[in-house]
Amino acid sequence: MRTIVITGGTDGMGAALARHFLRTGDRVVVIGRSRAKFDALLTTVAGNHQSAEEPQAASRADFVAADLSLVADSRRVIEHLQANHARIDALVLAASFIRQRRHATVEGREASWVLFFISKYLFVTGLAALLHAAERPVIVNMAVPGARDDAIDFDDLEMREGFTFARSNAQQRRANELLGILATNENPDLAYVTWGPARLVRSSFAGEAGKVMKAAAAVLGTLLGQRPDAAVSPIIGMIDTPVSGRAAYRGAKKLTLTVGNHDDEDAARLATAVGDSF
Repeated sequence: MRTIVITGGTDGMGAALARHFLRTGDRVVVIGRSRAKFDALLTTVAGNHQSAEEPQAASRADFVAADLSLVADSRRVIEHLQANHARIDALVLAASFIRQRRHATVEGREASWVLFFISKYLFVTGLAALLHAAERPVIVNMAVPGARDDAIDFDDLEMREGFTFARSNAQQRRANELLGILATNENPDLAYVTWGPARLVRSSFAGEAGKVMKAAAAVLGTLLGQRPDAAVSPIIGMIDTPVSGRAAYRGAKKLTLTVGNHDDEDAARLATAVGDSF
C-alpha cells in the first residue's frame, strides 16, 4: 500500500486526487484547512463500491488541519508525518489561496511567498528521508512551469517593495522549479514534476481575488473549464509510473524545462536565503 500526501487535498484538484487514490486502495494523508470538507470527501468515496477485501477508505485516510501560509503549521505537519509514517511514495503540493495584494501573516511573513514556496521547500526538504525510503518516489508540484529564469528578486524575496500579483506569481513558480534541482540532487531516484493544467479548471477559486475576477472565473469555468477529476488524470499517471529526474508538464504535454545561466547557483542561493530566514 502506497502512502500519498496531498496538501490542499480538500478542494479542487487536490480533492480529486485524494478521492482517486483512496478508491484505488492507497493510504492518503490530506492536509487542508477544513475538517468538514475532508469528512464530505470521505462520504463521497464511501458511496462508491468497495470489495469486502479492500480496507474502507476512512481507515486509510488521515487529515491534518493546517494553514500553510504559516511556517509553524508547515513544521507541525512535517513533524506529524515524520512521526507517523515510515515512507512517502508521492507528495502532491496543491495548496492554493489567491491574493491580489501583499498580505503579512501573524508571523510577519508575506503570505503568498510562504504558501506557494516556503511551505513547499519545507515539505520537500523535511520529508526527504521519507521520500528516499520509497521505491519510486515522486513529487508533483502544482506550480505552473515556465516562468522566466530571472523572475526571482533575491534582494526582496517577500516583495516589501513593488508587490504585484504577476511578480509574486512568477517568482514563486520559478523558485519551485529551482527547488527541483535541490531535491533531485539530494535524491537522484526522485521524480520531481512541476505541473499545471492544460486549461481552466472548475474550482471554488479560493482566495481574495475580488468579486469581478471570481465571477468571471465562475462563468468561464462553467462554460470552458475541465472538471477537477478530468484535469488531474495526467498526474495519476505520473504518480503510478514515475520517471526519475526533473520534468515540466501542462496537462499531459511535456514542456522543455526553463534553463537559465546560473540555475545551480540560484538554487543554492535560494536554499541559503530560506535557511537564514526560516
